[in-house]
Amino acid sequence: MNEVLKVLENRRSCRNFKPDMVKQEELKAIIKAGTYAATGMGKQSPIIIAVTNKELRDAMAEENRKIGGWKEGFDPFYGAPVVLVVLANKDIPTYIYDGALVMGNLMNAAESLGVGSIWIHRAKEEFDSEFGKNLLKKLGIEGNYEGIGHCALGYAAEPSKDAAPRKENYAYYVD
Repeated sequence: MNEVLKVLENRRSCRNFKPDMVKQEELKAIIKAGTYAATGMGKQSPIIIAVTNKELRDAMAEENRKIGGWKEGFDPFYGAPVVLVVLANKDIPTYIYDGALVMGNLMNAAESLGVGSIWIHRAKEEFDSEFGKNLLKKLGIEGNYEGIGHCALGYAAEPSKDAAPRKENYAYYVD
């Protein structure tokens, strides 16, 4: 089977990461793959913020935990040492789709390199909050951005589970 198709069939969300930092060359390759996601009219509305700083990563996890309503001490990033935040420019009509495709490219590229990943939601709420607005300002990022998702990355602490069987009638063929 084609290697790309294998990656697409084998990628699973990782919910238990080792604390080891993702190798720099792997991280750069994953981010580069994200920048090649298809975007409406080639507008490239998304941006990617790569967070490897533990203090910032932990602050983001805490903000995400509060938004999600989990008990204190829960890590919504499951111990992943890297978080790639995808935001997209709301002035572009396809921004949500564009950002979702970037997330897909990031996760599939990670899988191809043996790096675990998971899409963590609540980026919209996080970057609509004072916390997120202040973070963007601190980073010098200006624009009309909406959080699309967090791609948590790291090396899996355990093997991924097999895929659930595909549902019947997932695809319809019209000849």
